[in-house]
Amino acid sequence: MSGRLCRRLLRLGCPASSAGSWSRLSGAGLNGTGRPGAGRSGLSGGGRMNVFSREMKQRQKDWAAQLQDSQQYDYLREEVGRQVADRVYDIARTFPLALDIGGGRSHIAEHLSKEVVERFCLTDVSQQSLRRRRPSEIPTHCVLADEEFLPFKENTFDLVVSSLALHWINDLPGALRQIHQVLKPDGVFIGAMVGGETLYELRCSLQLAETEREGGFSPHISPYTAVTDLGNLLGQAGFNMLTVDIDDIQVHYPGIMEVMTDLQGMGESNCAWNRKSLLHRDTILAAAAIYKEMYGSEDGSIPATFEILYMIGWKPHESQAKPAKRGSATVSFGDLSKISRPSSTDQP
Repeated sequence: MSGRLCRRLLRLGCPASSAGSWSRLSGAGLNGTGRPGAGRSGLSGGGRMNVFSREMKQRQKDWAAQLQDSQQYDYLREEVGRQVADRVYDIARTFPLALDIGGGRSHIAEHLSKEVVERFCLTDVSQQSLRRRRPSEIPTHCVLADEEFLPFKENTFDLVVSSLALHWINDLPGALRQIHQVLKPDGVFIGAMVGGETLYELRCSLQLAETEREGGFSPHISPYTAVTDLGNLLGQAGFNMLTVDIDDIQVHYPGIMEVMTDLQGMGESNCAWNRKSLLHRDTILAAAAIYKEMYGSEDGSIPATFEILYMIGWKPHESQAKPAKRGSATVSFGDLSKISRPSSTDQP
């Protein structure tokens, strides 16, 4: 859904978890402390980038999932999960086994039916999110596992989906290669993640305010992937028949504090190693004034833009359509100019 998404305040209790099986799995690559990606910003021991603290992200998601009014903050995940499910319905086939990476409370499966997906596997780094997953008619198996280390065998799943989880991955190219690996041949990956222009209003306001009040600024908004890079990353991971599109969702809030409160309630606070632990009160007040002055609406609200990148990629299979060989064309584009328009007498 493009354009404005009204902020919904759902004062409802958390739904009871539906029946489902559970597993606690640790993927390869965990260090001796049992924490994925331990260390500071830079390159980890395996040579991959280590920008985010995965342990901090787990704590943030656990905390957000346990809020009594946690459903109040699900409006963005609900919308994006529905859009991902719509893309699944666009594919005219039934998927015997599907995997949701970083699915949390399962905002995709609730929009799918057993006629489309027969069985579902839901993974997340947050145990509290999995415990509070939304009910679905699809038989679901929950797996507590880090999205960076998928503990599944090759050629296991017919469909892999992911909604608003991949932007916290330290090694996104490696994660896409793992997704490609666990897919069966002719399997499809459908994902959604936030793009580089997400929360540009908040980022700009904080940078200007911090520079004015403190003589410099720190990164308060997580770095995101640019849409221009996403197609290349999917291709390098081995996917073909790629589709990448963008959808901007704009949510209006009363003020900057409501923006940051909702991000915290979503479990989307910054978890980069180089993040600043706190903001001074004067800086927040200055940022609020700058935000309202630069981006404020006539009704007094302020917008927050979420750029959502949707991606579809297929694992190659011999049955898939392939481009014709170079030079095999029988008609030249130059011949198109020789085609005459039908005369008026030929019209019915």
